[in-house]
Amino acid sequence: MSDEAGWPWPEGAATGVGSLPGSDVAEAQRIILGELPDFPHLAELPGRGPGADLVGRGAGFLVDLPVELYAGRWRVAGRPGKDLRRTRDLLERDVDQLTEQAAGLRGGTVKVQAAGPWTLAASVELPIGGRLLRDHGAVRDLTASLAEGLAAHVRDVAARLPGSTVVLQLDEPSMPAALAGRVPTESGLGTYRAVESTLASELLRQVVDAAGVPVVVHCCAPDVPLDVIRASGAAGVALDLSLVTRLDPLGEALDAGLGLLAGAAPTLPGARAVTSAGVADRVRKVWRELGFPAARLAKQVVVTPACGLAGATPAYARAVLSACRDAGRRLHEDSLS
Repeated sequence: MSDEAGWPWPEGAATGVGSLPGSDVAEAQRIILGELPDFPHLAELPGRGPGADLVGRGAGFLVDLPVELYAGRWRVAGRPGKDLRRTRDLLERDVDQLTEQAAGLRGGTVKVQAAGPWTLAASVELPIGGRLLRDHGAVRDLTASLAEGLAAHVRDVAARLPGSTVVLQLDEPSMPAALAGRVPTESGLGTYRAVESTLASELLRQVVDAAGVPVVVHCCAPDVPLDVIRASGAAGVALDLSLVTRLDPLGEALDAGLGLLAGAAPTLPGARAVTSAGVADRVRKVWRELGFPAARLAKQVVVTPACGLAGATPAYARAVLSACRDAGRRLHEDSLS
C-alpha cells in the first residue's frame, strides 16, 4: 500500500472508545477535551440509566421507528413516548456540552458514537416479541431509519463545530454473534439464524454511505469480522488488541488501507499501573509483528483504551485517557526519528 494514503485523524492521535463513568456530562466532556485534545469524542455516560445505554441511545437515532422500554428491554413502540423523549433529551444535553466546550476546535477532528444496525437488530425487540434480527425485512427498515437519523446527527454536530472533521463510530459488539448464529432467542433455548456476510456488509455500507463522513466500526470481540467491515467502506476498525489471535487478517485489512483504532490500554486496573510507555509498547509490538514500516504507524493507527470505560473509577478512566494520549505522542516521535 502507498504511504500516501490518508486517514481522517491527526498523526499520533489518541481517542476514547466512548463511555466514561459517572453522571456529570459537563465534567466528562472537560476530561475528554483536556486529555484527548487532538481527537476528542462525544461523552457517553451509560451510568445515567435507560436512554444513556448503548442500545437506548442508538435506538434514539431511529427515524419514524419509535422505541420504548418494556420489562427492562427496548422494543419497537406504536408511537413516541416518555422513554424516547428521555433518550433524546440526554443526547441533546450531551451534544450541547460538546458544542459549548469544543467551540475552539475549528479545523480539528471529533468523534461521535452510536450502535450499529446489527447490534440494534440483535437487541431491540419487535412488538410481537422476538428481536428484530428474526426478520431481515425489519432489519432493512431499521437500517434505513438508522442511516437517516445518524446522517442528521452528524450534520448537526458538524454545523455546531464549523471547520471540524466529524468521524462516526458504529459500535457493533453483537455483529460477530449475528454472523455466527449465536444470538439467543427470547426463550434462551435456541438462536437466530446466522446472517450472511454479504448482507451484513450491505446494510453496514448503507449507514456508512449515508453518514457522509469517515466511519469507524468498533467491535471488542475476539472474532472481529474484518472482511465485512472492509466491504462496508468504513475508514477504520476499532478493536481490543488483547483479543486479536490471528494477525494475518488484520494485516491484510491494514495493508488495504483500513485505519486502526488500537485498543491497547486496559479498561480496569491491574497489578501494574497503566503507563504511556506500556501502552505504546503494546501497539509497537503488534505493528512490528505485522511487518509494516514504523514511519506509517502514527499515521494509520490511533491509540485507544481496549473498550469503554464506564466500569472504571473516574481517576482510573482519566489515567487511561492520559496514557493513551502520551502513547500516541511517543509513537509520533518514533516516526520522526
